[in-house]
Amino acid sequence: MHDETIQIRWHGRGGQGAITAAKIFAQAAFTHGFPGVVMAPSFGTERRGAPVEVSLKISKTKINDLCPIESPDVVVVLDDSILRDADVTAGIKPGGILVINTPKGRAVYRGANVKLATADVTHLAEQAGLRRGIVNTGIIGALARALPIVPLAALLDAIGTEFGAQRAAANIEAARLTHEHTEME
Repeated sequence: MHDETIQIRWHGRGGQGAITAAKIFAQAAFTHGFPGVVMAPSFGTERRGAPVEVSLKISKTKINDLCPIESPDVVVVLDDSILRDADVTAGIKPGGILVINTPKGRAVYRGANVKLATADVTHLAEQAGLRRGIVNTGIIGALARALPIVPLAALLDAIGTEFGAQRAAANIEAARLTHEHTEME
């Protein structure tokens, strides 16, 4: 997967920060050996709680394909309730990675043919000092554990840059804690 374009599709709800999380991951990937980066958000009405989907493609070479992702290598789910509303794994490549924010572990997803990474990002982010429901930086830690193509330190630096001195510490801690507590199956 490291020599070709890696396609990551993010699913969240408005206000959870899926777009910001994808942007942070994209920036860190760009600065650490992936000069090809294309990100495209997709959402309906701009309101808190509405479904949000983000396509992120990263590559060691230039990316010419700007189409939405139909066959992701990785799917990141910021809220496990989305699993009831949408088939988030539609088109996922065999052996792809599914990263889910959930307190339920493996029980939340019954499908096969994917590598599953779960963490209770909501709880861990609160433990780090973030408001309930702010899960974007925590989910970056889970993704870094499931797809270790960008060093965690680089992602933590990118989080610090995105949030500045005032809010960086809790966001960095959320990613670090989640990385540490992500279960891989």
